[in-house]
Amino acid sequence: MIEFFTHLVHELKFPLAKPVPIFSLILLIILLCPILLKKINIPGIIGLIISGVVIGPHGLNMLAKSDAVDLFSTIGLLYIMFIAGLELDMNEFKANRNKSLLFGFFTFIFPLSIGFPVCFYFLNYDFNASFLTASMFATHTLVAYPIVSKLGIAKNQAVAITVGGTILTDTAVLIILAVIMGNSQGNLNQAFWIKLCVSLAIFSAIMFILIPRIAKWFFKKLESEKHAHYIFVLSVVFFAAFLAEVAGVEPIIGAFVAGLALNPLIPHSSALMNRIEFIGNSLFIPFFLISVGMLVDISVILSGPTALIVAGTLSVVAIFGKWTAAFFTQIVFKYTRTERQLIFGLSSAHAAATLAVILVGFKANILDENILNGTIILILITCIVASFATEKAAKKIAICEEEVSLEDAGKDQILDEHILIPLAKTSAAASLLDFALLIKDKKSSNPVTLLTIVPNNDQAEKNILKYRKAVDKFVVQGSASETKINTIARIDHNPASGIARTSKEIMSDIVIIGWPRKTGFLDKIFGENVDSIINNVDKTLFICNFQRNFIEEKRLVFVCPPFSERGIGFHVLLQKICRLSQELSIPIVVYAEYNTHQAIQQIAVNLKLNAKLGFKSVMDWENFETISDEMTVNDLVVFNLSRKGSVSYLSIFERLPQKFEKYFDANNVILAYPQDDRKESAMDAYEDFTATPLTKSLEAIEQIGKGLGNILKKG
Repeated sequence: MIEFFTHLVHELKFPLAKPVPIFSLILLIILLCPILLKKINIPGIIGLIISGVVIGPHGLNMLAKSDAVDLFSTIGLLYIMFIAGLELDMNEFKANRNKSLLFGFFTFIFPLSIGFPVCFYFLNYDFNASFLTASMFATHTLVAYPIVSKLGIAKNQAVAITVGGTILTDTAVLIILAVIMGNSQGNLNQAFWIKLCVSLAIFSAIMFILIPRIAKWFFKKLESEKHAHYIFVLSVVFFAAFLAEVAGVEPIIGAFVAGLALNPLIPHSSALMNRIEFIGNSLFIPFFLISVGMLVDISVILSGPTALIVAGTLSVVAIFGKWTAAFFTQIVFKYTRTERQLIFGLSSAHAAATLAVILVGFKANILDENILNGTIILILITCIVASFATEKAAKKIAICEEEVSLEDAGKDQILDEHILIPLAKTSAAASLLDFALLIKDKKSSNPVTLLTIVPNNDQAEKNILKYRKAVDKFVVQGSASETKINTIARIDHNPASGIARTSKEIMSDIVIIGWPRKTGFLDKIFGENVDSIINNVDKTLFICNFQRNFIEEKRLVFVCPPFSERGIGFHVLLQKICRLSQELSIPIVVYAEYNTHQAIQQIAVNLKLNAKLGFKSVMDWENFETISDEMTVNDLVVFNLSRKGSVSYLSIFERLPQKFEKYFDANNVILAYPQDDRKESAMDAYEDFTATPLTKSLEAIEQIGKGLGNILKKG
């Protein structure tokens, strides 16, 4: 027994030296800190940083700075920057790139302008030391980003411009660092500038041209090797970080650029994205936050008044500079006070880039020990301030967005939707399920239901057992995206009526079926006409023909015939189209008449849909070939159709789906039938029609109908 306790004391001797107790301690902190601090409304991030202070070499010395700690810390930092680039809504970023540029300028120039005179005149440092320290104020690390990600507001415009501004200001500061180092060493010549520009150009070309093509090929060729996808993504992140170092900038820039490069290829609702976020938020990012705390030495405050003055001055200037940048951003873009606070919270934390700048300057004898110690205290203070500010603002914005969602849900949106996928063959289930996971409302608690209709014969029971065994892998596919998959097998003589009955029984809102492969579109599916399914299922219906992987899509083409927007189910359809566009990071181009497009734009504004809708005018619906000629193989085509008797129904489209296999045989195609139970006249839909006498309007429509019928002969 004595031997046991002696051995135990030896193993737990501080600082811990063996991997098992070190990792156990870290995991215990990661587990308990957020749980305990949540009770007193303190962000978990602060607990992790303070824990690092306590267990670090300047605290209880339970854990020493080692190569292993540095490795996990570096992985966590790169992970934060990578996820920030990966979660960025590229459509929103492109639409607001000028705002990101301006915020990046503000958050760079204001801290620099305030910090330089303070360091030069008040703290009496020389030009190089003052300029380098002032540039440190302009940097910021997205320490508080996991807060906005967890609360589901990562796509908010204020978050988007802050993330965009981060990469701009950090890149500028790290380039300034390289310039000052070159100046201090006397190497600031023409060769220095040529080397820097050429290396950055090569780095950009590799990341934005070569890497996406390799990734697209890899994901396509090894589609079933899901674990290999994650390893490949990690490899790209660290390769990008290495290339950035070679190019003369910090690795965090490379990690962020890797996120931007892979952004269009990893849908935000995919299983791969879920794995990336889960592992990062569970292990690597908390490890980084603990390592930040381990850098802090509280004793430096007691080393003398100079250290205290420098630390206090640096902290005040850093916080005031970032607040000023957020304030001017609010004024220029007319943001709310809460959005200003969110921008300030995200951009005020100083950690990685700040430490990189100061350590490089200290080792080069440009900065003294007081600046180094003051910066470490600054890191602790700004991380705490940033966490509190971000948490408070993010909660307010999340609550506001939730209230808007609840208000709109009573009108047009589906709050707790249920998706049904009838399967004729399980071979098509994977792509249909992927599509369902992309468009599914993340706040819905209902599962995605897979249904098969088994003929009522002697083999019925065997077929049910065979089906259940075949769909087990799809349950796993859904769980990888944290989506529950429900499976149902029904015995019925009539598959179409079985689908319709089941959709009513489970109260599904959306039904997704596959495209018939062997027979024509209007021939039998499950032994029954597609017409029967379209007419008997009164839910929003998607008929999908997926020929290619979604990562190959470049545009989402949304074809909307006249009066499409008049159906009550169109609002839900438009929401799903916009969600699909965001998930795939591709723009939407609406093919429609001008009046229809204007109505769709207004619906998008009313529903607060975060999507930019391009427009292509279609006046001659008889000549369908003119539409198909403008589309490429990389277009995802969604055609909005209507059931007979609905307000937007036109006889010209009765047999139009037959032509899709001819004109879009290589495209991913979705035929969408929105729910529509109103049987009102379309005559008063547009002013152009109401201005015409009724008889003339009827004659005009009759002539158009006859003319449009020629398309059926041309096909």
